[in-house]
Amino acid sequence: MNKVIINLEALRHNLAQIDRIITLQGASWSVVTKALCGHADTIEALKIMGVRSIADSRLDNLRTINEVTPELEKWYLRLPHMSAIRDIVQLADLSLNSEIRIIRELGKEAVRQKKIHNIIIMIELGDLREGITPGTLTEFYKEIFQTPGIKVQGLGAQIGCLAGATPNEDQVAQLGLYRELLELKYHHKMKFTSAGSTIFLPSLFEGGRYPAINHYRIGEALFLGTNLISGGRIPSLRNDVVLLEAEIAEIKEKNLTTTSAVGISAPFESPLTEQHEPGKRGHRALVTVGNLDTDVSGLKPVVEEYSVAGGSSDITVVNMGTNPNNLTVGDTITFKTSYSAFLGLMNDPYIPKVVNPPLSEFRKNLLGKWEVEIPRTIPSENDDLSK
Repeated sequence: MNKVIINLEALRHNLAQIDRIITLQGASWSVVTKALCGHADTIEALKIMGVRSIADSRLDNLRTINEVTPELEKWYLRLPHMSAIRDIVQLADLSLNSEIRIIRELGKEAVRQKKIHNIIIMIELGDLREGITPGTLTEFYKEIFQTPGIKVQGLGAQIGCLAGATPNEDQVAQLGLYRELLELKYHHKMKFTSAGSTIFLPSLFEGGRYPAINHYRIGEALFLGTNLISGGRIPSLRNDVVLLEAEIAEIKEKNLTTTSAVGISAPFESPLTEQHEPGKRGHRALVTVGNLDTDVSGLKPVVEEYSVAGGSSDITVVNMGTNPNNLTVGDTITFKTSYSAFLGLMNDPYIPKVVNPPLSEFRKNLLGKWEVEIPRTIPSENDDLSK
C-alpha cells in the first residue's frame, strides 16, 4: 500500500534548529504550511511542538487550521483577491497586500465582521513577483493609513521566489529604511519587516545576519531541509521529514537499455534518462505511484543503489541493481522527495498521509519536553512596538 509518512521526530528536530537560528537574529517567524494541503494531524503536531503562528496560501487549508487549532495565528500568503475578501477576513488574522482597492474592500469587510484585519504592504525588490514599486510607497501608505478596519503591521517582500535572486544585505537594508521612513513621516510604529524565507537559511546557519528583517516565513526547509542556494541539504537540518512508501507491483531482471526506437513521450510520461551500456541487465521494479500522483522526477530512493529510471501517469520505474534487500512484489520502496514531489503527494487524494509516531503517542511522549515556543507574532493594541 502506498502512503506518505510525516516523520514527527525529524520535523521536531528541524523546527528546533530553525527556531534557534532565527531567535539568535532577534526575529520571529511563522511556519508556512501550504505544502501540507491542510493535513490535520501534522498541523496538530506542529501546535504540540510549540508553534503558534502559521502561514498558508489556500483558504481551504485555513479552514482546516481553524477547525483543528483555532487558537493559532493565521497569515494568508496568497495575494488577496476580490472574490475571496469575505473568507480572507473571516479565516486569516493577517494578509500580504499590494493593491489599494483590495485593501479598502478588506477594511469594509472587517468592519462588517466587527474585526480589525492586519496587513503587510508588499514591496517589489527585484524578484518580479508581487509588490508595489518603492517610489510609490509613501503615496500608497498615505492612501491606506487610516482605512477603517485595517491595521498596517509592517512591510514585506518576496526575495528569491520567482527570479531566483539570492538575498543581499543592501537589498534587505532598503526594506528597513522604507519602514523607518514611513514611521518618521506618519508617526506610527510598525511591527514587521517580513522578508525572510527558506532562501535566507543557508546564510543564517553560516553566521550571516540581516538586521533589517525581524520576521521570517519558513516552509520548505522545515519539511525538506533544502538549501536553496547551493542545492542539497542544509547540514543542520534533516531531509527525512517526508517519506513516500510505494508498493512494488512488478519486479524482474531486465535489460536496462531499450531495443526499440525512441520517439516522443506520451503526456504525463517521464522518459527514461539513465544511460547504460548495451546489454547491461539489472533488477527493475514498477511501483504504483506515477505522474498523476506527483512529480516522479522529484522522487529519490532512500537506498543509494536504487535510482528512478522514469515513469508514466500511473507507475514509476526503479532500477534496483542487484536487488540487495531481496524485495519482491507487495514490498515497498521508500523515497525522499523534492518540494514539487512533496506538493504533489500531499495534494493527491489517492495516497493516504500518516504521521509517525501516531499523534496520541507523540503528544504523550513530548508532554512537558517542548523544545521551542514559537509565539503569535501579531501584536495587540497594548504592545510596545518600539522594542
